[in-house]
Amino acid sequence: MITVIALLFLLFVVLGAYATVKVIGAAKRGVDRTISQARRTVEDTTLRARTFAQPGPTGELAELRLKLRTSMRATQDALHAGVADDESLKESLGLFERLSAHGHELDDELKRLESEPDRATLAARLPALRERTERVTRSADSLRWAARDRARRFADDDLDSLSAQIDVEAGALRHWTEEPGPAAAGWPEAPAADEAASGGQTWPESPQSRRAEESTRSAIDPPVRGPAYPWQKKPRPESTT
Repeated sequence: MITVIALLFLLFVVLGAYATVKVIGAAKRGVDRTISQARRTVEDTTLRARTFAQPGPTGELAELRLKLRTSMRATQDALHAGVADDESLKESLGLFERLSAHGHELDDELKRLESEPDRATLAARLPALRERTERVTRSADSLRWAARDRARRFADDDLDSLSAQIDVEAGALRHWTEEPGPAAAGWPEAPAADEAASGGQTWPESPQSRRAEESTRSAIDPPVRGPAYPWQKKPRPESTT
C-alpha cells in the first residue's frame, strides 16, 4: 500500500509539473507574440512618420522599408491562412520562406543606411535599393494574389456545384403529381351466345333503375280491393249522364 501511494503521489507530482511547464510555455509564447506585434506596430508607425517628416534619402529609405514590411507580412499571413485548407500551398510557403530571407537581408540593410551620415553616397545607392525592394515586393505580391485567386476559384467552383444541386432539389420540390381520380365505370361485356339466346344482354342493376322499375310497376298494376263487410254500402254505378 505504501508503495502504491508513493507511486500515485509521484505520478501526480510529475503531471502537475508537466502541466505547469506547458502553461508557462504557452503564457510566454503569448507574451512574446504580443511584444512582437507591439514592436512591429511601433516600428511601422515610426517609419510612416519618417516618410512624411524627413524628406530626401532618409524619408525614401523609410518608405522602402514600410513598403517591404507591409508586403511581406501580408503575404505571410495569406499563405499561413490558406495552407490549412489547401495542402498544395506548402510549396508556395517554402518559396516564400526563401524570399523572406532576401527580404530580411534587405530590411536590415535599409535600416543600417538610415544612420548613414554621407547623404551623397546614400543618394547614389538609392536606385539599386529601390530596384531590389521592387523585385522582392513584386514576388511577394505575386504569391499572395495567386493564393487568393486559387482560394476564390475553389470557392466559385463549390458555389456553382451547390447552386446546381439546389436547382435540382428545388425542381424536385416543385414537381407534384395529381392523385388519380375514380376510374370511370366500363361498359359490360357483350353476352355470350347462350346468354343472348336465353334472355338477351343483362345490365348491371343500379339504384336509379330499381326506383324506375318500382314506379312503373305501381302505375301498371290495378289497385287491390280489401275484403267486403256487411255493413258497408254497395258502390253505386257511375252515372252515364
